[in-house]
Amino acid sequence: MEADDRRLIVVSNRLPVRRDDEGRWVTSSGGLINAIAPVLRRGSGSWVGWSGVPQDGPYDFEHEGLNLRAVRLSAEEVDDYYYGFCNGTIWPLFHDALRTPEYHRHWWRPYVDVNRRFADAASGLLRSGDICWVHDYQLNLVPGQLRALRPDVAIGYYLHIPFPPVDLLGQLPWRREMLEGMLGADVLGFQTRRARNNFSLAARQYTAAEGSFTSLRWQGREVTLMEAPIAIDYKFFADLAVTPAVKRQTARLREIFSSDAAIVLGVDRLDYTKGIDIRLRAFATLLERYPQIAERCVLVQVAVPTRERVGDYERIRERIERLVGQINGRFARLGRVPVHYLYRSLPVEELMSYYLAADVMLVTPLRDGMNMVALEYCAARHDNNGVLVLSEFAGAANYMPDALQVNPHDIDGLARTMYEAITLPGNEQERRMRRLRRRVRNRDVFDWAQLNLEALERANRG
Repeated sequence: MEADDRRLIVVSNRLPVRRDDEGRWVTSSGGLINAIAPVLRRGSGSWVGWSGVPQDGPYDFEHEGLNLRAVRLSAEEVDDYYYGFCNGTIWPLFHDALRTPEYHRHWWRPYVDVNRRFADAASGLLRSGDICWVHDYQLNLVPGQLRALRPDVAIGYYLHIPFPPVDLLGQLPWRREMLEGMLGADVLGFQTRRARNNFSLAARQYTAAEGSFTSLRWQGREVTLMEAPIAIDYKFFADLAVTPAVKRQTARLREIFSSDAAIVLGVDRLDYTKGIDIRLRAFATLLERYPQIAERCVLVQVAVPTRERVGDYERIRERIERLVGQINGRFARLGRVPVHYLYRSLPVEELMSYYLAADVMLVTPLRDGMNMVALEYCAARHDNNGVLVLSEFAGAANYMPDALQVNPHDIDGLARTMYEAITLPGNEQERRMRRLRRRVRNRDVFDWAQLNLEALERANRG
């Protein structure tokens, strides 16, 4: 097959579209969609995924020039495959067991079955010589299942979350099956060198794979392992940040939160991996230990709802909201509230105005694959000021040395770093932010997609 005839088939848990309140399809937002959609439109490719609605599918349809194939999941499968195995087993295990993973056979079987359904759906679209790119932990078995069905195509897999150390992965009763599923790919991409190396060590310990941190031999094939950190659409965020509407909203936010106060911002999905509760305790420590700035700083915490049916998430929300109440009850003064808490998602234009209003951005997850908020904040700061406080355990920390990096488990250290950020001289802010913005600008999501797809093209030729 000629190179121009090769098509790209993308497989992810969710389709790049969702239904609005009136039941109409609308395109979801996100850097992954922005980077891949033009490739699919140009090459008559397709995207395979779940619509997000139980019992919906299977069917093929077209939306805004994208060919889409919806995979059907029953309500029971959503419970066992998604809320169960994906979020109760893999998510905590791959995030250093910050919550104890649960290992249930009645979750594993649906995970296998649903992955096979995705593999079957992709197989039906593929022609010899095509490229299939599978995404993330919900579909760890698909590369191997698809390899058995279609040995005549190039298969890529990208893991967007961390990959755990060997001793942690070893807890998983189905560790061999999981690893062998991922080894079905020709190219495996990871956010960080640590994740890539962890996978290589685990594969060599628990399967018959042999090789190095960058390449493994498995069942007569060479599997390439890549450190390929994801990025954002820098131009989109940078351009949006200078629009009149965003500027007006930024000015309004400064008025609302006190025009003379330092605004410290956190924007996170409400997930136990994000460390929001520890961040709040650190902010309380800041107010207590540094009274000279307590009267002139506020924390704005945006908590984006997620996985509301999972018990751990309900409990962390209760804990966070209780901490907000305790801090405000203790430190509030007439006309001044130290913590402003928003439990909702923000439209991207409004999010930009929060980024621009904030003097300090707190990105302090306990473990994170990358963390796009850190990148978006820097892209938005066209004024070249503002300070990024970044967890050592976010993948972004490997590529953003000019952030103030911190151990997010260290409450006293985090409070000290907040103080340093709030009092950092303007010239030092500008020096750091210019360097951060240059890094984000020089490696965007389109470069990331090209890097992965070129590796798959080479695998296809091989």
